[in-house]
Amino acid sequence: MDTMDIKHKRCFGPQMVKSWGLEANEKEVLDIWNKISLYSETRGINRFPGLGLTLNECSERGIVTEDFRDLMKWLESTAGYSSGALKKALEEWDSPVLRRVLEWSDHVNKAIAELPESLPFEGVKETLEYMREYADLAVVSSANREAVEKEWTRHGMIGLVKEVLAQDSGSKTACIARLLEEGYDKDHVIMIGDAPGDGSAADRNGVLFYPMVIRREAECWRRLREEAFGHFLNGTYKGAYQEELLKEFHDALK
Repeated sequence: MDTMDIKHKRCFGPQMVKSWGLEANEKEVLDIWNKISLYSETRGINRFPGLGLTLNECSERGIVTEDFRDLMKWLESTAGYSSGALKKALEEWDSPVLRRVLEWSDHVNKAIAELPESLPFEGVKETLEYMREYADLAVVSSANREAVEKEWTRHGMIGLVKEVLAQDSGSKTACIARLLEEGYDKDHVIMIGDAPGDGSAADRNGVLFYPMVIRREAECWRRLREEAFGHFLNGTYKGAYQEELLKEFHDALK
């Protein structure tokens, strides 16, 4: 879905500014947030570690003076980055910082719910319909489950996938590992994603990765349907072909 940019620019970043009272430095804070979450090698990072990185940089620049060590401790110890995991931690850990983080996350979810209807990138549905004839498809997302299922249902694509694994299912690495437990050969599994973290999750599980190059998404979906998926099916994707695509992907994030 063509949702990442609008969610970060109209929901995640602005709600952080409001929650931490950073209006005096709004432009600088939003620039930091967008660089970390959209326009660098950390693109696609989960909202909670993304918040931690943004607060760290804001602290280094003297924009934020609040002690947010409780957030960093939670990020290092939690089994999953989700509002549910944070609520569970707060049942045993009365931390004003974590309460503020949870309030921010809740405000983000409300803001996302009020966004205009999102649309799939050009060529997505056609590509998924084609691939479904040859493979099992699953959604692996770090987004809120309700939002993911609502979007995919609205556009008539939920029936194309075998399963939806979202924020409440754990990290993308854990989600892929869970799917592999069903007996798929690792060279017969390909992760499609638009963030370096998607590629890392694939690498940690020893499966293939097809990257969506930033600002070239429609072209990449067409290439997947017309060229790359054929390489995947005939066993010629791994190696030089995948490396060529990865170079394009990382060059676009520099």
